[in-house]
Amino acid sequence: MEGLEKKYKKEYYSGKRKAAIARALIKSGDGKVHFNKKDYKTLQMFDRLKLEEPLRIAEKVLGKLDFDIEVNVLGGGEKGQIDAARLAIAKAIIGFTKSEVLKQAYLDYDRNLLVADVRRKEPNKPGDSKARSKRQTSYR
Repeated sequence: MEGLEKKYKKEYYSGKRKAAIARALIKSGDGKVHFNKKDYKTLQMFDRLKLEEPLRIAEKVLGKLDFDIEVNVLGGGEKGQIDAARLAIAKAIIGFTKSEVLKQAYLDYDRNLLVADVRRKEPNKPGDSKARSKRQTSYR
């Protein structure tokens, strides 16, 4: 019974960055990664490299990757979506493998792989157009 549970195991993990929310589904497989229903290798070079970071570290620590990941991202901009997906992928791999060595490798490389950046836009002040800038006043 234990082997069947491991074979069909699948879990969801999420990541956030600014207004972007990513949900990663990880399941047993052969190392395929999809970003919004497309292969992540079709993305622009820097976006692709950012998404590959958690995968390459995991491959270095664990060896061959025996899982598939599907990431769906809603909201936010292009780069925020990539960062949210990167966080969701790293959290999914840690949750799926339960490897403390991999978790430490992620933290040593970049803490933002496992911990979300909680900074948000500051709300506008009443009567002003932006959060910090004030209207110019004329004294003459």
